[in-house]
Amino acid sequence: MTVPIIDVHNLTKSYGAVQALRGVSFSVDEGEVFGLLGPNGAGKTSTVEILEGLRPPDGGLVSVCGLDPQTSGNAFKQEIGAVLQSTALPDKIRVNEALTMFASFYTRHRETDGLLKRFGLEEKRNAFYSQLSGGQKQRLALAMSLVNEPRVLFLDEPTAGLDPQVRREIYDIIEELKHEKKTILLTTHYIEEAERLCDRVAIVDQGRVIAYGTPRDLKQRAAGTSRIELRLARPEPEEALRGLEGVADCRATDGLYLMHSTRVPQTIVSLVKYLEAQGNELAGLEIAAPSLEDVFLELTGRRLRD
Repeated sequence: MTVPIIDVHNLTKSYGAVQALRGVSFSVDEGEVFGLLGPNGAGKTSTVEILEGLRPPDGGLVSVCGLDPQTSGNAFKQEIGAVLQSTALPDKIRVNEALTMFASFYTRHRETDGLLKRFGLEEKRNAFYSQLSGGQKQRLALAMSLVNEPRVLFLDEPTAGLDPQVRREIYDIIEELKHEKKTILLTTHYIEEAERLCDRVAIVDQGRVIAYGTPRDLKQRAAGTSRIELRLARPEPEEALRGLEGVADCRATDGLYLMHSTRVPQTIVSLVKYLEAQGNELAGLEIAAPSLEDVFLELTGRRLRD
C-alpha cells in the first residue's frame, strides 16, 4: 500500500478562544495536486503553516515526506518549497540575486539560469524587486520555491489579488508542474482554480473538513440539480421562488438569486408565469451545471465567498 507523502490526522489549533482547526484530517499522495478549498477564515492557512513547520499544532499528527515538520529541522526544510500568501523581498535585491541567495540555503539546488528562463524572468534578471509587476513577483516566488527541487510544494492562495490574465499564467505554470508529477498542496477560495488544477480537494469550513474527494466525485453530490442564477427588475420573496416547480432551494445575495432545480424547463416556465403575475421581469438569467460552489452551499447554506 502506498504511503501518503502528506498525512494529517485530527489536527487542532486555537488562537486564544478561537478554534481555527477542529480535527482536520486528510492525506496527499505523491505526484498529485491537492486543494484545500474554503472561504477566508476557514483554517486553510493555519493548516498549511503547520505542514510547513512555521506554526506548531495544538494536537494531532502530521507527516510530510515521512518527517515531522516540528522536529526534523533542516532535513525537513530540504524537502519542501513554499509560496506564502505574500512574499516580501528587499526592494533593492535583484531577481538573480534573490534566486542565488535562496539556492545557497540548500544542499541540492537547480541552476538559476534555467529557472529564470522557465518563469519568463530572463529579461528581468538584473531588475530590482521593486521594479517587478505583481505577476512577475509571483513568478519569482514560484521560481524560488522550486530552487531546491522540493518533493512537496505548498502554494497558499497563489493567485489571490492577481488580475485574471496573470492568474491564468500562474495556472499554466501549475499545470506544467502537475504534468511533471510534482506533489502540490494549494489553498484557494476560487472555485475555478480548484476544479481546473486539483486531482483531489478537501472542502474546509470553520476549521473542519466537510467534504473530501475528486472535484468530479464531489460535484456528483449535486448532480441531480442545475444551478440557476437570476436577477430581477425588483426583489421577490425567497419563499415564493422556492415554491416554483422543480426548485430544490433558493437563496438571495446582493440582488442575485441562486436557485437549484431538478427540472429546469419546468422551473423556467413557472418562473416566467410567476413574474408576469407579479408585474415583474427578468434582468438576467444564467443556467449552469453543478460546481464545487453548489456542494459547499448544500453543506453549509452559504456561498464560498460570503
